[in-house]
Amino acid sequence: QVQLVESGGGLVQAGGSLRLSCAASGRTFSTYAMAWFRQAPGKEREFVAAISLSGARTYYGDSVKGRFTISRDNAKNTVYLQMNSLKPEDTAVYICAANSIIATTVRQYKYWGQGTQVTVSS
Repeated sequence: QVQLVESGGGLVQAGGSLRLSCAASGRTFSTYAMAWFRQAPGKEREFVAAISLSGARTYYGDSVKGRFTISRDNAKNTVYLQMNSLKPEDTAVYICAANSIIATTVRQYKYWGQGTQVTVSS
């Protein structure tokens, strides 16, 4: 199995930046595509970003394109989410996920972290 632990969440002002990390353990990290999802109160879980095994291919949700960047360091078994130009509507629990192939839906992912809270104030 793969175990995922997120970190880096917190409180930030609108327009600011935050970098989330997701550390993986268990099976070989480089054999999994990784993704970030988020869930705000009263809303369904939303796809944010995904990255391929090597890091060469990335997907982004429409709401974060141009502002967020996903990356990975296979030597460190870690995936990152750099969030810039944050907006109050970005406030949510951000959750790391792993899958055998790149996907953009919740149901396709097998492994999940516990989530980390991101709050953007205005």
